[in-house]
Amino acid sequence: MKLDKGIGSYHIETVAPKYSVKTGADSIVVEFGSEVKGKVFLITGVSPNELGSFSAEALAKGSPQLLILASRDTAKAQAVAESIQTINGVVETRLLQLDLGSFASVRKAAQEVNAYAENIDVLVNNAGIMAVPYSQTEDGLESQLQTNHLGHFLFTNLIMDKILASGPTSRVVNVSSQGYRIGGVRYFDYNFHDGESYDPWFAYGASKTMNILHARELARRLGSRGLTAVSLSPGVIYTNLSTNGARDKFGDLWALYRKLGDPLGWATPKPLDPNRGVANHACAALAPDVKNFNGSFILSLERLPEPVEDMSPWAVGELEGMECWELSEKLVGQKFDLK
Repeated sequence: MKLDKGIGSYHIETVAPKYSVKTGADSIVVEFGSEVKGKVFLITGVSPNELGSFSAEALAKGSPQLLILASRDTAKAQAVAESIQTINGVVETRLLQLDLGSFASVRKAAQEVNAYAENIDVLVNNAGIMAVPYSQTEDGLESQLQTNHLGHFLFTNLIMDKILASGPTSRVVNVSSQGYRIGGVRYFDYNFHDGESYDPWFAYGASKTMNILHARELARRLGSRGLTAVSLSPGVIYTNLSTNGARDKFGDLWALYRKLGDPLGWATPKPLDPNRGVANHACAALAPDVKNFNGSFILSLERLPEPVEDMSPWAVGELEGMECWELSEKLVGQKFDLK
């Protein structure tokens, strides 16, 4: 099979034949146990009944050295830490207070991480909100834009030296969504004119597109230094993300897909159980072959990675990645000349 050498442009099937839609995170952790044992993982958005907690609990079974559980609410993260101790009592956990809706909180958390003795092998940018009513953060930005992307963009770049210091095992995993297909980055109207033009699903789709482009640009800039950066969609799984009426709005989302002429509008997705819901998390964080398609998007374990020709054009391409990076720098108020 021909291999396109461009970052994020791979159309190969290296890992895929091993997996199916029934593959769960637990089996991936067992298969790649050497990629877990003794490693340090930092996961954002960790609280009970969330993808972050499910992925942390799956990783715990492989005896990592340290699981850093980042959450806006450390009491919720503590509950997950206690659950991890019942799974594997030898795993060390550490709580990190991180409110992605506050750049001040992000900077404080990054300063704390940079003071750790340990390097970070894998950062999983998992936290997010979905289809919430319009609001602005304390920094004056639309909440989904900042929580889902800008907070992670700033946090990742501020701790990048800690990640790169782990060497060839260094990875950044951005949890995106098929919702990126709703639309691209709103380079002009990113704040929805203070809510005047706001649609919760368009805001969600834009933020999820930015997750994908962030990973692509990290791979382009830092792949030569050993960093692997990918994005993924976990599939449909009911968690606390489906609060604020979002679960009830899924019908509206599928109607929107139909209006856009997207085949997803006529699909009948089946919700996944937690173990399968974080299988893509585990694959992206652990599978050695993921290095072969640095910068790409993982949608299905049956076909890795998602071929760019099957993706919406606003989520692929070097120009899109650079423009998204520049807008993100502008909005966080800091430039990052990473290379």
